[in-house]
Amino acid sequence: MINTQSDPGALEIKFIHSSGPGGQNVNKVATAVQLRYDLERSGLTERQLACLQVLVPGQISRDGFLIITARGHRSQALNRAEALNRLNALLTRALAPPPKPRKATRPTRRSVERRLAGKKRRAEHKIHRSAVKPGDND
Repeated sequence: MINTQSDPGALEIKFIHSSGPGGQNVNKVATAVQLRYDLERSGLTERQLACLQVLVPGQISRDGFLIITARGHRSQALNRAEALNRLNALLTRALAPPPKPRKATRPTRRSVERRLAGKKRRAEHKIHRSAVKPGDND
């Protein structure tokens, strides 16, 4: 879940008018949710912030807010839940430890021999399927 214990004011939720289908309801009710998460007040480390920049480069504003807009549902509650779930998913991915670096290994001698034998077998198969050369039809 979201770590708002560092600063509860880091999360700001605003309801806005949604676009798209919905008839007259669209013009009257603000069902879309715009969630703004202040990255400076969030308590994230530099590595985590850099990871967020890579994950969602277009959703971070110039003033340091991560902006998530949810408008897929026709109710405020569902859109709010969707926005919070998306924020949780992003933060979970950003807070995950970096992957372990791969250790380079060499293939075994037997695996190299098997690979080369397979390539040779395939090459011979292709040679037998080639067109007849001039002078071979005698």
